[in-house]
Amino acid sequence: MTERSDILNNQAILFASDGDYSSAIACFKRAIIIDNQNYLLWYNLGVTYRDNGDYENARHALEKAFNMNPENYEVLETLATICLMEKRYDDTLFYCMLGLDLDECTEHFLNLAGVVYFQQEDYETASSYFESAVSINPYYKEALLNLKDTYYELGNKFGIEEVNKKLSSCR
Repeated sequence: MTERSDILNNQAILFASDGDYSSAIACFKRAIIIDNQNYLLWYNLGVTYRDNGDYENARHALEKAFNMNPENYEVLETLATICLMEKRYDDTLFYCMLGLDLDECTEHFLNLAGVVYFQQEDYETASSYFESAVSINPYYKEALLNLKDTYYELGNKFGIEEVNKKLSSCR
């Protein structure tokens, strides 16, 4: 019986959903041997490494997926998030800007960029990104919470009150 990459991919996803990351990673690696130009296999491998807490290998797999499909939002966002988790801020911003170049109204990339600036204590720039994300999606809870934290750092009590009003309507 010949192994097929799609069957291995599906099996790996099942293993990962059960928390058996080592078996999932082994399946993805076997699938990649069969079909190493399939960005989705690399993406799924990266997500599995991420879920297993191995951010470095996650980033490497996601970079391969990105090189094969540089305009895929999920790949870009996941790669940017991994870079953020590794505190690779320049890389995070690079992938966020690529995502925003594809669609300037992508609130997730705006939020991620805001998080970078917040972590670098550039609260004015962070607030601009969070405000942009919320202007696109007024019910984007993560961006609202980030904006609230940023307003706290800026001492913007009125802004905090306004965000709290929006958050209360999100529940």
